[in-house]
Amino acid sequence: MLDALTVATAVAALALAAWCGFAAYRDQPTKDWHFIGMAVVSLLATVQLIVGIVQLARGEKPDQGTTIFVAYLIGAFACIPAAGFMSLAERTRWGSATVAAGGIVLAVLQVRLYDIWGG
Repeated sequence: MLDALTVATAVAALALAAWCGFAAYRDQPTKDWHFIGMAVVSLLATVQLIVGIVQLARGEKPDQGTTIFVAYLIGAFACIPAAGFMSLAERTRWGSATVAAGGIVLAVLQVRLYDIWGG
């Protein structure tokens, strides 16, 4: 895995979590700007998914097993879009809180991916 990409994705996810958490604190739903932030974080997660699949295709192996690594990659890829869709269904402060929680989950998944790969 690319360490810089993992760190960038985790930091972006935490920034998104703080931003949406602040919106929830101010009793605001997710707005268009939040969805742009979610798109950026999702793009980073997509790039990481592609990099992970390419490394597996080249024959590199994670320390803790390929199956669990792929499962975490897919989970990290789907985390923010799922939170975004849920926030569309809940157009209150709780939608923003859902995206904030999704950002925190994505950051934790990044740490776990780094661990599984052998970092």
